[in-house]
Amino acid sequence: MSTSPLIRLHPEDNVLVAKEPLALGQELRELSVRARAQVPAGHKIAARAIAKGEPVRKYNAVIGVAARDIEAGDYVHSHNVALVDFDRDPGFGLDVRPVAYVPEGERASFMGYVREDGRVGTRNFIGLLSSVNCSATVIRRIADHFTKERLAAFPNVDGVAAFPQTTGCGMSSPSPHFDLLRRTLAGYARHPNMAGVLIVGLGCERNQVADLVDSQGLEKGRLLRTMVMQEVGGTQETIEAGIRAVEEMLPIANSYRRERVPASHIKVGLECGGSDGFSSITANPALGAAMDILVRHGGTAILSETPEIHGVEYMLTRRAITPEVGQKLLDRLAWWEEYTRGHNGQFNGVVGPGNQAGGLANIFEKSLGSAMKGGTTPLQGVYEYAQPIDSSGFVFMDSPGYDPVAVTGQIASGANLICFTTGRGSMFGSKPAPTIKLATNSPMYRKLSNDMDINCGAILDGEVDLPQMGQRIFEAILRHASGEPTKSEELGLGDNEFVPWHLGIVS
Repeated sequence: MSTSPLIRLHPEDNVLVAKEPLALGQELRELSVRARAQVPAGHKIAARAIAKGEPVRKYNAVIGVAARDIEAGDYVHSHNVALVDFDRDPGFGLDVRPVAYVPEGERASFMGYVREDGRVGTRNFIGLLSSVNCSATVIRRIADHFTKERLAAFPNVDGVAAFPQTTGCGMSSPSPHFDLLRRTLAGYARHPNMAGVLIVGLGCERNQVADLVDSQGLEKGRLLRTMVMQEVGGTQETIEAGIRAVEEMLPIANSYRRERVPASHIKVGLECGGSDGFSSITANPALGAAMDILVRHGGTAILSETPEIHGVEYMLTRRAITPEVGQKLLDRLAWWEEYTRGHNGQFNGVVGPGNQAGGLANIFEKSLGSAMKGGTTPLQGVYEYAQPIDSSGFVFMDSPGYDPVAVTGQIASGANLICFTTGRGSMFGSKPAPTIKLATNSPMYRKLSNDMDINCGAILDGEVDLPQMGQRIFEAILRHASGEPTKSEELGLGDNEFVPWHLGIVS
């Protein structure tokens, strides 16, 4: 990496990124000017004069237009960049390139839990689900009973995890929201990282347990049990009965052993949060490089957060394997445009305070980095939230940009591992699929080293290049899929991050 304090991302760009903080009046030799303002690290500076109304380009992609005349050396951010929407040619399939798949006998492998139906997990949990908020406390109490001391006799069980939720009643049914909730719960119930599941309901809710099981094609048995509080006898009786049910499942769950399986069984949910100006330079493209490797080995990469591809969706539709796949992505974006109409939300241009402080002026600029997590391989399919993903390769799952909601959907869709890039330092963890956190810059990584797993800031520091970091991430994925704890697992995170997407009116 150059010793220059500025990073040029594309020859046609009219803004550069400050690799380190720039002082007012600091000489910028490659621009033959002095900095006309203080510019924080990760933020942008004008490489030349930009006239009012002229497109502002980063990675040669339009991230807005100059809201006023900008001089070379000026600080370029939300104060002088206006978000202006424009027509983008979807170019369905124009960038589809063949994937050089690794022969099956030569593919990378990991140590996973193989279920009877062939699904493979990276963890071995017993999960507790509530059909309705009214049974949320009960499943938490059941899970709390199973302390590390009580689970010591079952070393192959990663834990008893409760997934309480805040709805299940007071909602329209049938409705898209109702269907989405049931699809999410079912996705967790059949997740390969779950050895056993107990679903607990109240009894009078709209989301009836029996109907949930029947409508989603779930099959009750020794490792999928259900209870209804009003039938069992109340709160304490259900807690005690739930504890007995889990105790009966534990020996069966403990009988599973890790065995060597190909990396094609890995499904990674791709997430970013607390993004900064370095996200599109280090962690996101490095994660994309790792996903290209995973896809070549037969695995699956799941990109989500639909509002965070707004403005750069053509980068994905050009990789769609068919026009129908590309159009499905555009249809989801059209839905979001209507869904957010009249609201001051991210889809309409406003990014969070942390994103702005990190150097991102608007949603187009954030989307530019966010889309990079998906790598460069063909877009094989577009799925609705929590819809089971039945194809391998690079796919997209519709979701909000809110991290817990997006990851909940990815896990419900089948992700057995999450990779989460962050520039500001998101403190996130998830169950039953563990989260690997990737830092975009070294100062944040050092400050938050107990939360971060991989320092992609090493790219900025000149220690590695993007392909090398991609390989490093891929190797970490194999280790963590095989059972090596992530930082968020060591911290015990993941008990409060099950957040199904809420749609529509709550009555």
